[in-house]
Parts: sequence; structure tokens; C-alpha cells
Amino acid sequence: MLKIVKNILLAGAMLTNITAFAGITPNPVAPSVGAKSYILQDFASGRVIAESNADERLPPASITKLMTAYVISHELDAGNIKLDDEVLISEKAWRMVGSRSFIEVNTKVPVEALLRGMIIQSGNDAAVALAEHVAGSEETFAQMMNQYAQKLGMKDTNYSNSTGLPDPNHYTTARDIATLSAAIIRDFPDHYKWYAEKEYKYNDITQHNRNKLLWRDSSVDGLKTGHTEEAGYCLAASAIRDDMRLISVVLGTHSDNARAQETQKLLNYGFRFFETHELYPAMTEIADGRVWKGSDKQVQLGLAKPLSVTVPRGRYKELVASTNVQKPIIAPVAAGAELGEVEIRLGDEVIAKQHLVAINAIEQGGWFSRLIDSILMLIWG
Repeated sequence: MLKIVKNILLAGAMLTNITAFAGITPNPVAPSVGAKSYILQDFASGRVIAESNADERLPPASITKLMTAYVISHELDAGNIKLDDEVLISEKAWRMVGSRSFIEVNTKVPVEALLRGMIIQSGNDAAVALAEHVAGSEETFAQMMNQYAQKLGMKDTNYSNSTGLPDPNHYTTARDIATLSAAIIRDFPDHYKWYAEKEYKYNDITQHNRNKLLWRDSSVDGLKTGHTEEAGYCLAASAIRDDMRLISVVLGTHSDNARAQETQKLLNYGFRFFETHELYPAMTEIADGRVWKGSDKQVQLGLAKPLSVTVPRGRYKELVASTNVQKPIIAPVAAGAELGEVEIRLGDEVIAKQHLVAINAIEQGGWFSRLIDSILMLIWG
């Protein structure tokens, strides 16, 4: 069964799980970006708008702390730790070099203060203290970081510490950082608000967020800077304008100002020349399918997760959706069973594809209805 729907105008939720996405060449092309590696991606659709060397393994410096924060947020969500837990500061944490939150050895500091200090001030001491509190040692915590990276599909990432200090076995990619950034925004919105804070005061010392775009562009609300001599100046950023959220990652720029300027280029380009539309919410009927030998003759079909698309501005009305439903569908049918797919095209290119699933379960029919359907299936092939 093939159904075609033109000029899609359905409203849906933000997050999507696109299984295939062919690129569309925008006009004009993306600006030149002075970075070793970069990527610009839409949050809702997953569409990569611009990229260069996005899969090159590079040292991430303090952008590492995005994963440290992600693991801590999971631990909080699971109830294993609490924001008001008191963390005993070890000598190792206290002696950490680089950016610091100025915590004192053998004192007790709440998890929330350490987490905010790590996110806003980029405190290496806070990162190690949190790692030791959760896992006993920073080395064990790094194993947890790698496990979460695998779950998120970060294929070219390996962590050896919680801070991002240089290590030959500590690396990631712009694409993987974009994946992690999206997960932070999606999974922990209450904690994400801290990434927009411009300063944080602890131990009577006020420090400013190093993300200059928080002052220059009101649409930017995160995420994290990083710098070492080896990594250069790096920035993972996110901004939202008119309900469209973009994620940008630049790695290996030559200065603090450069990482902000190159990121601003990418964000402005994406917002100016592209638009994102929510097409289908999750578990809302898109199509139906004939069910044989069931208690009902029709099953409602929808998407397990919402679907959004990002297209060049002005081309939304050219979108065409088609559904391809499995035949035959024979009861019993479990809710969530994959029974076809929906495909979104722009011109000749498939820009999104996702499985159709059963919204409702269908039980087997009685013996007489099953017999009749068996005969009809034989007759009609």
C-alpha cells in the first residue's frame, strides 16, 4: 500500500529519530570556517547543515566536561546521588591544574555547587571531586563516561579523565560532541539552564563563563568552551531562534575570539538559510493497515518518535510524504510492531525515513473470522 501526501502541514514534537537523511545542497554554500573541525546540526531533525572534518579524532579539552556533567545528571536522575549531597574534597581534586573552582582540600561541598562550578567556571577540581564522589576514582568514572558515549552512538570518542587534560587516549570528534550536546539538552532540560549562566561565585570568588557568545548573542544558551595548547580553542554552542534550535561545534581555532566568531558564522548561516518543521508527533495516526485474522480489521499506524525535517528556506511546501505499509498484516499485532515506513522527499531526494509502528494492539479473532480470512487470503492471493 503506497499513500502520497503533498504539502505536509502536521505539527509535532521536537525530537526525532531519522534513520536515513540524504543531503540537500543549500544556496549559498556555508561560510569558510577557521577551525580544524566543525559541524552545524539542527537539534530537532538531526540534519547536518554544514561540516568539515567532523569525524576527525581530536583532543576536546574542557568540552570533555559535557560528558562528565551528563553522567552526573544521570546519577542524579537515578537517585544515586542528590544535589545537596556533601562531597569530601580529596587532595587530588584540590591539586588539579588549569581552570579551577577554588574548592579547599578536606572540606565538604554540595554536588550542586560542584556541578555548577564545573559547567560555568570549567573547574577541573570540581570535575575530579564529582568523579570521585560517584565512582570512587576518576579512572573508574572515565569508564562510565565511555559506556554512556557508546550508548549515545559516539563512535569515535574515548575518555581517559573527567577534565579534558591532555592524554593520548583522550579524544572525540565534532560530530560526537554534537550528539552529546543534543542529549544534554534533550534529557536534562532542568540542568541545561546552568549552561547559560554568565558567572558563578564560590568561596567569595566570582568567575565568568568563557563562552563569549552568551554576551554577544541572546539566542545562545550554552554549552561549553575548551582550551589546551594541543586542542586549540574549542566551543560547543547551541542557540534557539523562532523555535528552531541549532547546535554548533568548532574545534582547533586559534584564539578565544576566533572560536566565538567562527561559531557565530555557522549559527547565523544556519538560521538565515534553513528552516525546521515538525511534521508528525509520536504515536499519532498517519496511516492504517488491513489486519487479517484479527479481532479488528484495521490497525492504526504512526511513529514511535516524533519526526522533524530541516530544509532550505522557502522549500517547505515542496515536501512530499509517502507511506509504505506491510502486506499482509496478520493478527496478533503487538503495539509498537514495525509494519511499514514513512518517507519524506524534497524533489528527487529522500530527506527523512522512519518506521511506521502499530499504535494499538490487535488480538486474534475468533475461529470463524480466522477461517473466513484464510479463505479470502487464498482467493485474493
